[in-house]
Amino acid sequence: MRIAITGHRDLDEPTTAHVDAAIRALLEAHGTRDTQDIVGVSCLADGADQIFARAVLELGGHLEVIVPATGYAAALGARARRGFEELKARACVVLPLRHSRPGPGPYLEAGLAMLARVDRLIAVWDGAPAGGRGGTADIVEYARRRDMAVHIIWPVGARRTGAPAA
Repeated sequence: MRIAITGHRDLDEPTTAHVDAAIRALLEAHGTRDTQDIVGVSCLADGADQIFARAVLELGGHLEVIVPATGYAAALGARARRGFEELKARACVVLPLRHSRPGPGPYLEAGLAMLARVDRLIAVWDGAPAGGRGGTADIVEYARRRDMAVHIIWPVGARRTGAPAA
């Protein structure tokens, strides 16, 4: 199974725990008999992306990373940057896009590159419109246009902090 992630970056701690459990349950339920057959594709943003990547690897799957821009890691907060570097080092494929700075255009391009590599999408999404081009809502919309299976995760009581994690 080849599956990508899109989702919010600014999840509070209780939401993070619920999202992690939901992602793991979904991967286990939709994987083949062996979770080693799972290939997860992610941009490794903080929040949902890194939760997903860790789950894929801990379940024995393989990780592919799309890097939206060369300056992407530097634009992340310190904790998210450490997670990005650690997870990227464990990826079996790293595909850097040819942008120097991250932003809406590179994020959209990275999201579309992810969708081109997978059969289904997990979206950790509260249902709100995208905050900018290439946001979660945009990627969900593009996946649905392609008739791709989209699994929305937004646990009851889930909350966003209002800012990406530092």
